[in-house]
Amino acid sequence: MKKLQAAHLRKPVTPDLLMTPSDQGDVDLDVDFAADRGNWTGKLDFLLSCIGYCVGLGNVWRFPYRAYTNGGGAFLVPYFLMLAICGIPLFFLELSLGQFSSLGPLAVWKISPLFKGAGAAMLLIVGLVAIYYNMIIAYVLFYLFASLTSNLPWEHCGNWWNTDLCLEHRGSKDGNGALPLNLTYTVSPSEEYWSRYVLHIQGSQGIGSPGAIRWNLCLCLLLAWVIVFLCILKGVKSSGKVVYFTATFPYLILLMLLVRGVTLPGAWKGIQFYLTPQFHHLLSSKVWIEAALQIFYSLGVGFGGLLTFASYNTFHQNIYRDTFIVTLGNAITSILAGFAIFSVLGYMSQELGVPVDQVAKAGPGLAFVVYPQAMTMLPLSPFWSFLFFFMLLTLGLDSQFAFLETIVTAVTDEFPYYLRPKKVVFSGLICVAMYLLGLVLTTEGGMYWLVLLDDYSASFGLMVVVITTCLAVTRVYGIQRFCRDIHMMLGFKPGLYFRACWLFLSPATLLALLVYSIVKYQPSEYGSYRFPPWAELLGILMGLLSCLLIPAGMLVAVLREEGSLWERLQQASRPAMDWGPSLEENRTGMYVATLAGSQSPKPLMVHMRKALLSARLMIPAACILSTGKRPSCLQGAHLSDFKPETCGEVVIGSAFSM
Repeated sequence: MKKLQAAHLRKPVTPDLLMTPSDQGDVDLDVDFAADRGNWTGKLDFLLSCIGYCVGLGNVWRFPYRAYTNGGGAFLVPYFLMLAICGIPLFFLELSLGQFSSLGPLAVWKISPLFKGAGAAMLLIVGLVAIYYNMIIAYVLFYLFASLTSNLPWEHCGNWWNTDLCLEHRGSKDGNGALPLNLTYTVSPSEEYWSRYVLHIQGSQGIGSPGAIRWNLCLCLLLAWVIVFLCILKGVKSSGKVVYFTATFPYLILLMLLVRGVTLPGAWKGIQFYLTPQFHHLLSSKVWIEAALQIFYSLGVGFGGLLTFASYNTFHQNIYRDTFIVTLGNAITSILAGFAIFSVLGYMSQELGVPVDQVAKAGPGLAFVVYPQAMTMLPLSPFWSFLFFFMLLTLGLDSQFAFLETIVTAVTDEFPYYLRPKKVVFSGLICVAMYLLGLVLTTEGGMYWLVLLDDYSASFGLMVVVITTCLAVTRVYGIQRFCRDIHMMLGFKPGLYFRACWLFLSPATLLALLVYSIVKYQPSEYGSYRFPPWAELLGILMGLLSCLLIPAGMLVAVLREEGSLWERLQQASRPAMDWGPSLEENRTGMYVATLAGSQSPKPLMVHMRKALLSARLMIPAACILSTGKRPSCLQGAHLSDFKPETCGEVVIGSAFSM
């Protein structure tokens, strides 16, 4: 025993701060979270997940309508211009933040803790959107099951839910192509099926008295949440495989619907109406605003989904290439969806003998009323109806995966020691909580609540979050430093185009959108129903809450610092001590320091953080004992601001002596 003790005493002891990974054996560094955090199993997983996230329901039921109401083919001019000014740069910025740090929307604000409230605002917005978005998926499931019949239930009148106003418009024209009846005061069977059977909205007196729960919708919503939970069960390892189907199969169905649509009689009328350029519309500011809004919401910038997906990439993934693939692919998909939709609407227009603009609608009205009615006019209508709603299901699930993964990743990255080992349980609890919160949407007046959430949850609040993110990264953190970080990942710095957009063009465009949305504010409505003042106030407060989280986060960050107000602001705005690439081998330049006696470069901040955690804040305690206050070398939380000559001996020496 004495020999062993003597041998142990003669063995040189390397201070923990100077040890390299090979010296530490199997010891797991607390900061190397990426190893147990998870990664995509392949590069295609990330690309398909981004495509599935961006290509959603809005490409089918919103873009075609916005195109034909804003100049037809002329709308493509402001659309692609806004894509270049606003869409592509912001898309690349969010991907870069996530991939560089391997962190979610909350923890990524180590880049500047003063703006962590923007991450909290992202989570609030994406949480509210996820609640009602899954209700839309539940509606799709309802129609999907209803299509599994020999005759579609919304094809004819005479059902218990139909009224005296119901008229089967199909085949109601005479030999001259003119309608013998006035359709102004009639209702189609598909519209009554949607409002009176699916929603049973006649049982509600308004948003204040939603009525009873529709148990069929309740079960469909439960099924939707079960599907989502099973697909995100193992994080990106499971959802990354599901998207191989959900992100590609919609294109096959869309192609089938497109071929079927353009071969229908009258299809050319719809396509002509969809694409005929009306260049005089370009003189209206409304068209440019509509184009920017379509780009902004279609790409999903600001929701945190892109940042979350990129955080699971390898450090050198070519997100520059992926940015152009996804953004341009999203635009082309929207245009193709317009052909598929308007070719069928043209056929429907000819069958009914009415102009195309009288049958074309946007949003749920297109998906659950107009297009289902058009399906009843086709041979094998249940087959085409099933394909259409199955396409909507796969389009919606991809986006919902991203929403849930964003929430789970953000919270687990904030509390990795407690939640990461229990990520499955935590994901299940999130799904259960959101299902319970969404039960109000399954009531007879649930559509009123859905419209309120849709109008306010991700409106001006989302724009404020994106503007804040853009300014914080480029102005506070610094455009030069951010470009150097991208150079570390990709091997080149962003060119003048990206720098100009990040610094000026993108924030200015978003600010114009924000001002426009405030100036042109219109109260929410659903059909002829007007929301009461208290509901409007609730919606506005919902949007304001996400904005207020930003200054609230600033206040918390400032209170955590020391010194005068200006000194606190400076300290809170600097990057955290451990900001940078997650893995040691990716840290270069300002993020790495070679310590004497170590066999390989090791980030100084990583060593210091491990010592802080293992010694239970040993260094700050030693510094306080030695100096009576936080040393000046630690006032700047970024490695580039670190000044070892001011307190190196005090801090390191005191830590070792303890």
